[in-house]
Amino acid sequence: MIEEPLIRVANVKKVYKTGDVEVHALRGVSLDVYPGEFVAIMGSSGSGKSTLMNLLGCLDRPSSGSYRLAGREVAKMNRNELAEVRSEVLGFVFQSFNLLARTSALENVELPLVYRGVGGRERHRRAAHALERVGLGARLDHTPAQLSGGQQQRVAIARALVGEPKVILADEPTGNLDSQTSVDVMALFQELGQAGITIVLVTHEPDIAECASRVIVVKDGNVVTDRKQVPRPARTESPSSSGVSVEKREYP
Repeated sequence: MIEEPLIRVANVKKVYKTGDVEVHALRGVSLDVYPGEFVAIMGSSGSGKSTLMNLLGCLDRPSSGSYRLAGREVAKMNRNELAEVRSEVLGFVFQSFNLLARTSALENVELPLVYRGVGGRERHRRAAHALERVGLGARLDHTPAQLSGGQQQRVAIARALVGEPKVILADEPTGNLDSQTSVDVMALFQELGQAGITIVLVTHEPDIAECASRVIVVKDGNVVTDRKQVPRPARTESPSSSGVSVEKREYP
């Protein structure tokens, strides 16, 4: 049986209009991403990579072309269906963490489950488990101000994980981190990928892209290269020595 792509983008174009000026952000992009892939998208400022990430995250719609996510045509979804997809299929990690400053790590991770109407006890259990998976089981009550930058990004990753998404979309997740902390975060992404989660990461850093199993380069709204590679291990320690719980999952 041939495996179906989890993400299928076919001849997608995106045009923004500013007065009488048209800006062609994407000029006919096509790509497939299969379950369990770890994909890095690279490109300079204005290349179209952020526009592509917004489309993949169902935060924007293409001007033309087709985008199918988990077998569903995104263009045919209404607002409620799009919100459901963003909540249950996708997990988001951002450069700036986007944590609530006066709220504990546990409460920050619980937040997506609040929007889904999950009860308090189950919400607490799942959020604590997500934090344990990223090595922060002993920091549940800490606020962002009490955590390092790397720990804050781990909280953000736990928040993305708590809904058990099929895909994690990470937009420059190491952009605000020092080199060693970036290594730790990339090692965590690699371990999550080994556990069966599909990861699509935007970065402008070649050494970060080396950690992915596939690199897509976007320039002037076009995919100019799309190659698979043997990922460089972010670090050489075993997963157990990192404090991260690697949990094998099956994602239908």
